[in-house]
Amino acid sequence: MSPPLLEEMLRIVARRYRLPAKDGTAARMREGGPATALAMAIEKAREAKVRGEAPGPELKRIFIEALARMIQEAMRPDAGDPAFQAMVLRHQATQVREYASLSTHADQDRRLVRAMVDAIAHPAKRRRLAQDGQGENLAKIYALASGASWTELFDASQAIRAMPEMAGGSSLERGLAKLLDSPALERLRRLEVLASDELVRRYQSLWDRHGPRSGSPTAFAQGSVSKQRGAAVEALAARAIEALAQRLNERETGAPYRVVTSMRVPASLPGSAHRAKSEWDVVLLRHVQSTEPTPAWKVCLLVEAKASLDAAASDLPRLLRGLHLLAQAEGNAVYPFWTEQGTMQLLGSSLRALRHDEAGLAGAVLYCCDAPADAAPRLLGAASRMQLLSATASLEFAGSLAEKHDADPQSLEPIWHQLLDSPSWGAVLHQSAMLRQVRELMVHTGDLADAIRHASGRPPSSA
Repeated sequence: MSPPLLEEMLRIVARRYRLPAKDGTAARMREGGPATALAMAIEKAREAKVRGEAPGPELKRIFIEALARMIQEAMRPDAGDPAFQAMVLRHQATQVREYASLSTHADQDRRLVRAMVDAIAHPAKRRRLAQDGQGENLAKIYALASGASWTELFDASQAIRAMPEMAGGSSLERGLAKLLDSPALERLRRLEVLASDELVRRYQSLWDRHGPRSGSPTAFAQGSVSKQRGAAVEALAARAIEALAQRLNERETGAPYRVVTSMRVPASLPGSAHRAKSEWDVVLLRHVQSTEPTPAWKVCLLVEAKASLDAAASDLPRLLRGLHLLAQAEGNAVYPFWTEQGTMQLLGSSLRALRHDEAGLAGAVLYCCDAPADAAPRLLGAASRMQLLSATASLEFAGSLAEKHDADPQSLEPIWHQLLDSPSWGAVLHQSAMLRQVRELMVHTGDLADAIRHASGRPPSSA
């Protein structure tokens, strides 16, 4: 049972991120933008399935019309979605698909090739491996690898290997043979050729418009800023929960409450940890009286800090799997959890008591954020939008639009049936319900601190 002060705090804390009441009339669905109409139609379809009913033809028509409009907007050359346009181009053009496929492991290929070049031409090894007159040639291939000139690297290595003095099977000759026969170098050479293709250049230009390339200095800088924002929100949340622990300790002898951060789930817990949350940002613990020499603790509140509203929505499935994993604990066991404040011994019975139904979440979990509330919440999540757009029928419909051909919205009907029947579309079908659930759990860090200050700890009046 939670202490009254904690229960009151959870009851009175402002929920500024809560979604407005549902209005799923057909007129309302058509009034909003296509993404809003899609989200409402999908939620109506989910509710029908829960009732054991088949969604009607009007709902299907709204869904298809809204999806067609969303694709049309995404394909606009001036203000569309460059990432989606790149996906459409990849779907249409063989050479773009090949380029995209090769690019997925290009970083690994570059590391492999450079390692092979280092083995024979690194400045520290040249003196030992280079034969008479080869020092300059090895310096050249080392420079070509460093400059990512893969075709020139192949040609230069082949020329060195063809020299008469390489016929003796030396370590240098074997190293060159390994390099020249490397599938990684062949893939990098093919990437170089494809990079000059007009459609590939257009594809890469679209991705550049979407955002910085992975691994680029700009992407690294953005990731660093995002990480700092997340750490700042976590610090605010931890400070607020520490104030809560202090108020709870003022009411009880022995100061049984404490706060830990970055609490990591041990591998000793039974159950599958696949895709489950393995680290909890801020946790309020209560000491449990025990005859054991090592103090034992129970979980009172789990807090996750997020720098953005979308981050929380996409995190909820992992959080639910994380709660399910904790609940697999053996009731009579004690589990060591590593935290930034040291290793804490948590009672298995406390973990087993954690529930992931709606009522259980409301009493044990908070998402904390310091972002302003959105005046018009985006009802269609980014992941759901991308799954809808990347469906084969959507890409083919968009391809017809790009080629100025007649594009029949009815060709999108297979997506409607996939949404209703395919398990792989379950996250999209339930996305509105998940969004509403996560927004109920979200609080602003400032509102949390205010609620902790103003909670009295007295049970609510029955009057």
